[in-house]
Amino acid sequence: MKYLKEVAIIFGITMVGELLNMFIPLSVPAGVYGLFILLGLLCSKTIALSDVAATGNLLLDLMPLMFIPAAVGLIEKFEELKAILVPFIAITVLSTFLVMTITGKTAEAVLNRKEKEGK
Repeated sequence: MKYLKEVAIIFGITMVGELLNMFIPLSVPAGVYGLFILLGLLCSKTIALSDVAATGNLLLDLMPLMFIPAAVGLIEKFEELKAILVPFIAITVLSTFLVMTITGKTAEAVLNRKEKEGK
């Protein structure tokens, strides 16, 4: 029964995100709307983390399976990718390091700010 409640909460928020996507003329994916709604509800303590934790962890555990079709698609198109393989790999590696650096610096800034506020 607990999982059913958690799934209902998560999918309900996802459906609200889908509705927002239909009515707001921005090029923002519906899932992003849903994630921001869930974040807002968790931050405002309208929904407790324990209300969605088990199902959220299950979905996170299953997430790597969602990348299998994309990987298979890349393997199927390898002949077409050969022509641009070096730039493709260079862009992938560069953008990965860029995202990691920006994420790390942002997290560092947030932690430093919290430390300063705590003093």
